[in-house]
Amino acid sequence: MSVAEPPREFHSLTEIVEQTMREAGEDHVSVDHLVSSFGHASFVPLLILPALVLITPLSGVPGLSTLCGLIILLIAAQQLVGHSQIWLPGWIRNREMQSDKFHAAMQKLLPMTRFIDRAARERLTFLFKPPLLWLLPLACVIFGALMPVMEFIPFSSSLIGVSVTLIAFSILTRDGIFALLALVPLGVVIWGMTSVLSAL
Repeated sequence: MSVAEPPREFHSLTEIVEQTMREAGEDHVSVDHLVSSFGHASFVPLLILPALVLITPLSGVPGLSTLCGLIILLIAAQQLVGHSQIWLPGWIRNREMQSDKFHAAMQKLLPMTRFIDRAARERLTFLFKPPLLWLLPLACVIFGALMPVMEFIPFSSSLIGVSVTLIAFSILTRDGIFALLALVPLGVVIWGMTSVLSAL
């Protein structure tokens, strides 16, 4: 019986973006290919990836924000309950995107990821101990579940993407400052939803 390879360790957002760009290929890139290339136990990197996509102009593609939200929900939920391997349904795994558009979108993120990486260090590590640790993937589950609604509120999906990216990055680097910073775009989304609902 073959033994599954341990997931590759990532220590920065830039590493994750660069790995994604290498895996984009020449024609189309699929969700299944990216999951396989990162490793089925790479919960945090694969949680970061759809969140980063939401920050790019690709979030304007109809239905893509909802797809990314579902991926975030499923990965975060499985991390929360302690699964050792990521499972995604076939219809999500088979979704594809043109490699050139995907590569270009990831390329635009590199200045931002390099800036964030330089600022990271271990801080407020008590946030990464139970029970507080469980709140971080739970927040991502909630964000993912809200994503279909966010498609109707301009820029809200990108703000959710920022929040999920900051939360997952804080887990990756054990920097609690980024977990707290995730509350800022979340607050903007809540304010926007309240404004829209009050106008109805």
